[in-house]
Formats: sequence, structure tokens, C-alpha cells
Amino acid sequence: MRSMTLDEYIEAHIDAEPDYLYQIDRLTNLRLLNGRMCSGHTQGRLLKMLTSMIAPKRVLELGTFSGYSALCIAEALPDDARLDTIEVDDELEDFIRHNLSLSPHGHKVRLHIGDASEIMQQWKPEEFDLIFIDADKRHYDDYYRAALPLLRPGGYMIADNTLWDGHVTETATRSPQTLGIKRFNDLVAADHRVEKVIIPLRDGLTIIRRLPQSDFHAGRDDKR
Repeated sequence: MRSMTLDEYIEAHIDAEPDYLYQIDRLTNLRLLNGRMCSGHTQGRLLKMLTSMIAPKRVLELGTFSGYSALCIAEALPDDARLDTIEVDDELEDFIRHNLSLSPHGHKVRLHIGDASEIMQQWKPEEFDLIFIDADKRHYDDYYRAALPLLRPGGYMIADNTLWDGHVTETATRSPQTLGIKRFNDLVAADHRVEKVIIPLRDGLTIIRRLPQSDFHAGRDDKR
């Protein structure tokens, strides 16, 4: 009999993936290119647990894709909380709304279609308790600069794909996605307004906490 892979072993020893999320993951891989971009079972359960620990009332997600990660976060939100999620690809809108309808937590999610940098301008500073970044890797550093002031002091930001299949260690890369992730990682590492840790789960997950004393009024959120 074939031995389990490590990923299979982990999935067999954590909370089960809800049926509707299994269906969304399956549909994502059947219908969309780059289906592996879907968070999946293990990361999805981690997102749910982290959300439970943070206990946010307002959540912002940059990069909805098929809605899987949004629903994992929403699963841990109380009914009076809200998750605003932004997807730039308008061709995904019907697919996302269908997937949201499969979940008993879909009513907590508000979908925005358009450019994240423009849509984020509608919110006031320190409006969100948790921000999840999983959008265009080429612009991660720009998303960070725009999103951090929207995060309340003591709030958390989670960024996906921050190890980028290990390509972040390459010194001679010309890949725009890899270079974008590397700029983001360097920016966060040098930012003393936050504490941060990278978890080597799947493609890398960075957890960032905005320090309570962080100041955005003295121009310190400019490029570093």
C-alpha cells in the first residue's frame, strides 16, 4: 500500500474541509487556469483559526479568486462582522457569487470588482482589524503601503505566496512576480512599525501585526 504524502497526513489529522469548500476547490481546479492558487484544505483551516484568534469585526481581502479563502475567513466571523473582498477580474464575478451562495457564511462577504488600489480609497484609516493580501504579486509592495494605514493599531495583515516556490532566494531572477514578492518581503522586513513572521506553509504565508504605537502621520509610510 502506498504511503501517505506529508500533505495527505496533515489533512488527515486536522479539521475536515467543509463539503461546500471541497466543492469550490474542485470547481476551481476544473474551470479556472492556475487552480492551485486556491488556498485549499490546510491553509483554509489555518485562515479560519487565525481569524477566530484575532476576532475581527472588519476584514479586507485583496484578491478573491474563486472565493475559497474569503469563505474560510467568513466562517470564523460573527454575523455582525463583515469581510470586503476585491477581485480585479470581472469575468470571475458570476463564479465567485455562485460560490458564495454555497456557504452559510456567504452573507458576511461583500464582493467588489475592480482595481484594489482604487477601491481601497473609499475606506478611512484604521477601519480594518484584519487584512489578507493574495492579489497580483507584482504589486504586493504597493498593496502593503496602501493597506497598512487602513489597519487598526494592533491589527493583523496576512500575505500569501511570500516564498513563491522558493524563487525568492534567486539572485538573478527577471520574473516580475518574483521581484514583486522580494520587494514586498524586503519592505516588510525593514518596517519597524510592524512585527512579522513567515510560515513556510504551501507557498509561504507572512503574518504581520501593526504595532500599537505605529505612526502614519510623519511620512514614515513612504517608500523605504
